[in-house]
Amino acid sequence: MPAPTAPDVLLIGGGIMSAHLGVMLKRLDPRLSIHVYEAADELARESSDGWNNAGTGHAGLCELNYTPPPAAPGAPVDVTKAIEIFARFEQSRQFWSYAVAHGLAPRPTDFIRAVPHVSFVRGAAQIAFLRARHAALSTHPFFRTMEFSADRDVIRQWAPLLIDGRTDEPIAATKIDAGTDVNFGELSRQLLGWLGAQENCRVVTGQRVTHLHRAAADWELTVRDTASGESHPARARFVFIGAGGGTLPLLQSTGLPVAHGLGAFPIAGQWLVCENPAVVARHFAKVYGPPPPDSGALGGPHLDVRHLHGKRVLLFGPFATWTTKFLHRTGRLTDLPTSLRIDNLSTLLRTGLHNRVLVRFLVREATQRMESRLRALRVFYPEANSADWHLVDAGIRVQALKKADAGRLSFGTEVVTAPDGSLAALLGASPGASVSAHIALQIIQTCFPEKLRTTEGQARMQAMIPTFDIDLASPAATADHARRSAQIDALLHLHHPSYTN
Repeated sequence: MPAPTAPDVLLIGGGIMSAHLGVMLKRLDPRLSIHVYEAADELARESSDGWNNAGTGHAGLCELNYTPPPAAPGAPVDVTKAIEIFARFEQSRQFWSYAVAHGLAPRPTDFIRAVPHVSFVRGAAQIAFLRARHAALSTHPFFRTMEFSADRDVIRQWAPLLIDGRTDEPIAATKIDAGTDVNFGELSRQLLGWLGAQENCRVVTGQRVTHLHRAAADWELTVRDTASGESHPARARFVFIGAGGGTLPLLQSTGLPVAHGLGAFPIAGQWLVCENPAVVARHFAKVYGPPPPDSGALGGPHLDVRHLHGKRVLLFGPFATWTTKFLHRTGRLTDLPTSLRIDNLSTLLRTGLHNRVLVRFLVREATQRMESRLRALRVFYPEANSADWHLVDAGIRVQALKKADAGRLSFGTEVVTAPDGSLAALLGASPGASVSAHIALQIIQTCFPEKLRTTEGQARMQAMIPTFDIDLASPAATADHARRSAQIDALLHLHHPSYTN
């Protein structure tokens, strides 16, 4: 390791969030010195890795948990959340197209592909809901090209595996071509590769930050070399903790009030994976179903086509399982026990009591046999052959538990900051990676507001995210959606029929 220095910005975690924030800050102010520390031997191999997430460009196109069924029969479906998620994902697409155009992420076909997004339901009640959802969404410019069908011949054209061998039960689906499959790991590595090559910037692996302490105008950090075990100090004016499941222990070490009473509950995931070329070649969409009734807001099962390491595969799941680790590759079984404090123990206990149904669901998921997982798959793909599918471990999602929530779970992504703006940390999971540009923008607006007060700063940010200072969901912004999307698609080498018809 070179001698310790005190950069302007130190980013903990070499994944999608640090990549976006680091590159965005460097482009906003090229004079900044920025260092990135990653504990693993490679960048973006935890939650950002292609195998550890669904790769869905979360835009509210097919995820039914963003549009919950109405409380009263016949009431309209609330699509507010889906519109919000779409607008935030659009900011990511804007930034990615900028990154491609300026050589920051020069190989777009390695990290993003056009893939239709499909929502799939069974039974009269679910079909009525999906029809109402489509009616509510398709009036908005973001979702105008969404199609609904209860016709099996039409659905077979969209996703033939859903139909083959199916009984006569009533089914329905919606499809929108403007969906994407994103390899967030590859995108992170391209962005961090550019950042590490810039003046006064370093991106290093095998360096685990173990402690943070506020000292005068800087943060003092303890960093351990994972190969030698030796520790060394580091200092920085601003610190971002984007370490996924490793964020909570580091946030606790800061002593900041925001960490008081904060707990965490890890949920590991598993996928059923098919690599049989004959099967993979017949599925070319991301198909999402409704969340199980006792799963809280974890989201529904989905059958996805993925493009990973130059190969097409199918993933089905995810299946939750139990762990005490906070990170998939570099975590330890002691992560959960050592995160317990007097101030957060009651938070965990209250959350468990308040969510007993969800706890039972997670236990049942974790203990189910392979045959149970295959039965769940056959709800989507009735003719699935067990010989074609194998189980792989995926990433770990660490749910932040806040004392103020009084036991209520709030799934999502949240940024917390120090009162003086000298530190920011990211808590939560989905739709995190998909809205990473929006999250980075939030942090800059909160912690670096002076960068956006100048005419030059505003022009630089507008070049990266043209709609950074307007509400993308407003009528004025959505009116130009089709033209703007076509330009982005061209830069990202995406070919969505919706924009060419």
